[in-house]
Amino acid sequence: MNDAQFLQWLQDDSANRVVLIEAQVNAGGSEVTRFIASRLYVTGPQDSPANTEYLPLATGGLAFTEQVSLTAEAGLSGGDIELDNADGSLDSWLDDVWRNRSIKAWVGDSAWPRADFRLIFDGITADIGSSAPETLNLSLRDKMQRLDTPITEAKLGGATPNKDAVLPVPFGECHNVSPLLTDPVTLEYGFLGAVESSFEVRTNGKPIAVALNDQAGRFNLTTPPYSAAITVSVQGDKGGAGGTYAPRIAPLVRRIATAYGKESDRFTDADLDLANLDTFDAAHPQLVGLYVADRTNQAQAIQQLAASVGAQALMSRTGQLRLVQVALPAPGVPVEIGPEHMKEHSLRQVQRLPVVAAVKIGFDKNWTVQASLTTSIPAEHADLYATEWLTETAVDDAVRARYRLTDDPAQIDTCLKTRADARVEAIRRLALGKAQRTVYEFDGEPEMMMLELGQPVQLRGERFRLQDGVPGVVVLLSHNWLAARVTVGVMA
Repeated sequence: MNDAQFLQWLQDDSANRVVLIEAQVNAGGSEVTRFIASRLYVTGPQDSPANTEYLPLATGGLAFTEQVSLTAEAGLSGGDIELDNADGSLDSWLDDVWRNRSIKAWVGDSAWPRADFRLIFDGITADIGSSAPETLNLSLRDKMQRLDTPITEAKLGGATPNKDAVLPVPFGECHNVSPLLTDPVTLEYGFLGAVESSFEVRTNGKPIAVALNDQAGRFNLTTPPYSAAITVSVQGDKGGAGGTYAPRIAPLVRRIATAYGKESDRFTDADLDLANLDTFDAAHPQLVGLYVADRTNQAQAIQQLAASVGAQALMSRTGQLRLVQVALPAPGVPVEIGPEHMKEHSLRQVQRLPVVAAVKIGFDKNWTVQASLTTSIPAEHADLYATEWLTETAVDDAVRARYRLTDDPAQIDTCLKTRADARVEAIRRLALGKAQRTVYEFDGEPEMMMLELGQPVQLRGERFRLQDGVPGVVVLLSHNWLAARVTVGVMA
């Protein structure tokens, strides 16, 4: 079934819509699949799964929400499914383990073969509960929850004083990090796995000679250090495709999601929107660096990298990780949205975003701040090693005066490495924020259910001075597939 046929079915008020749910659960110590539906549905012998009854238990919820954060604090998308338990027959399900298990939902017509149903949610169950005696409730989260685990818990081991320390991981190019002392006898320092290059090894800020072993992610001091404060700049993890070093956002996001964290929860390429990542990489080749020397989890690291250019890592409703940058105009061909695509009188303003007159970007982080270095290095170098961030600020004086705003805003820390890239990003964010931006919502007709987060639109309405249309970007989608209705949020 193609998109045009599916849309035609969504627009048919007489369609016999049904949502099918397949939920993984640990029941009595065994992993099983529960087959649930909004009405009784039984697959045929040629279907997959064959001859399977989906129990008509889902009575409410079935609304799935996706949202782009406008505060740079990306969260998880999710929803809720309400199950009929009026007779108490499902009480035993509360003893089963649902948390962090896969759950998928499809929508279709009761007359369709199973293969024609359209996947509408691919995520995990956060938990099961009961909001009323006659119901059970499954709370849902997107698959990003699987990445809520430390990037690495690999410890050095052995018998040295650092045997219980976690080996640090550098991603991209990281300036002046503190490597782990891996062997105090041979004065060996290093990281978890191979690196592209270690350089500028210093003791108390002063360069020192070393023997490098980048393939092992190690180096040895060839003379005793002047102090215990050993730092190094490093071009890190090179485990990308073909063992290559790729210090850019999209390749590092892919690497962190698929090669780190708890092995059983790691993403595969099937969990990634590879076309989206390739497009994002082509548009955002900025050099970045992120040093992980603690229990930073995968999702946090991925969001830090993406946020460096005002983007977020989001899961599509079909369970694939995508990178979406909040931008106006958004890239791509805009979808025309007018009153004919909205339920009558449903267009409303829900948020007016604050105007900004200046943007301050922190870049090229100094990962080991060293104040009052006493070795014989130039004073300007000592000042740099005492400074955590370099900064770049873009200001619009006319906006500052008109809105009576500050030209010294709060600093936005990024993983960007170069001043040129920081300058471009500061100017881009200023251009986005110095105009009054508004978030509008409306209840959409069925064709609006095909929209995607981050998609460009041309929004036209009968109110709020939208009669001639304005460029916007989709920032919220809340689907109710049984009713073929969607709430759409657009920033314009």
